[in-house]
Amino acid sequence: MDPHAEIQQADNSPAPAESTDPPPRMTRHQILTLISLASVNFSSMICYSILGPFFPHEAENKGASQTVIGLIFGCYAVCNLIGSLIMGKYIVQIGAKFMLVAGLFVSSVCTIIFGLLDRVPSGPPFIALCFVVRSIDALGFAAAMTSTFAMTAKIFPNNVATVLGSLEIFTGLGLIMGPPVGGWFYQSFGYEVPFLLLGCFLLIMVPFNIYVLPTIESDPSKDSFFRLLTKVKVVLICYAIFTLSAGLGFLDATLSLFAMETFGLSAGYVGLIMLGLSLPYCLASPLMGYFTDKYPATRSWFMVIGGVATATGFCFLGPAPFFYLPSRLWLLVLMLGVIGFSLGMTAIPTFPEIIGCAYDLGYEEGLSTLGMVSGLFGAVWSTGMFYGPVVGGLITQHLSFKWAAVVQGGLAFLAVSIGLFGRHEHFYCLLVI
Repeated sequence: MDPHAEIQQADNSPAPAESTDPPPRMTRHQILTLISLASVNFSSMICYSILGPFFPHEAENKGASQTVIGLIFGCYAVCNLIGSLIMGKYIVQIGAKFMLVAGLFVSSVCTIIFGLLDRVPSGPPFIALCFVVRSIDALGFAAAMTSTFAMTAKIFPNNVATVLGSLEIFTGLGLIMGPPVGGWFYQSFGYEVPFLLLGCFLLIMVPFNIYVLPTIESDPSKDSFFRLLTKVKVVLICYAIFTLSAGLGFLDATLSLFAMETFGLSAGYVGLIMLGLSLPYCLASPLMGYFTDKYPATRSWFMVIGGVATATGFCFLGPAPFFYLPSRLWLLVLMLGVIGFSLGMTAIPTFPEIIGCAYDLGYEEGLSTLGMVSGLFGAVWSTGMFYGPVVGGLITQHLSFKWAAVVQGGLAFLAVSIGLFGRHEHFYCLLVI
């Protein structure tokens, strides 16, 4: 029997309602799809995360300021934002499988090209090509991740958070392996090798996913992003997502230089420090996913507690100048761990919550709606990934890393405050269901 045949169906039948009962045993096509989507998450994130330990330093040597470095990271997020909205809107017309495979191919080629930019002359030529290649790469990444989220929610409708949490293990593994692998290869072989190897690895994933991924047929929907944003709860959850991605984007662009200048670390050791962020996230995600699927009412409290932990982690990351504490390497690693774990607590429940809000608004239960929710999630995440490096880079350049971290902590604390005290319809809390 063809394992793909079961999923080649229209979206006319409604998705089963959320249940607290144990999920049924997965079918063969679900297992194959899970393996495929896990490979996408892993390969995409390892290619994304290798820049952190050494690219800011390399870009500085090529004549880029801290602000320009932040803009290079930020342009990726802007194009990801635009791409996520477009891909999410037209996922049915393009096809979820084609979108994912094409996105992987584009990202792999751009990763390889980015590894050759050290041969470009310093100054404006290098900076301009960084912007161009990263922008195109972002569109490929947006296509792959938008279709991944939508396909996950379509194929696993009863346990979205559990499956997303499980997939985030591989996202976390990519984030874990990217910095140390990239830093080690950079130290040992130079700038080009990390990008060439990982770009080729991503390219290998293309034929694998062509064979494994099922085809999902669906009818386009007439619903829009704008009606989804008329629900206050969705807007405020989106702000919480924004604060999380802004913090990660800020760390991507500034943490390596701070660690090198403050503690005298090499690129390889900076990559190891970044494990303090990604490893707790990798461990927390499946736990949060399983628990919030089994007990949906706890999602709101996990988001609130996670936001408080994130704010605390950023305030002590430097630590904040008003604490009058010296910078310590052990404290930096500990706070990265707190931020990583709290990211899992806050981010995993948000996607199924927005899906529930969409269905409450009367959206059709099909791939088209899931694509729009996935595109909205990706767009908001990308907005934060733009804000974090750009504004964080500006504050770091004109004040210090410590003050920039305090600003990121303030954003997270504001999200918690709005969630607890913001008005929502009958004066209920944002996250109380």
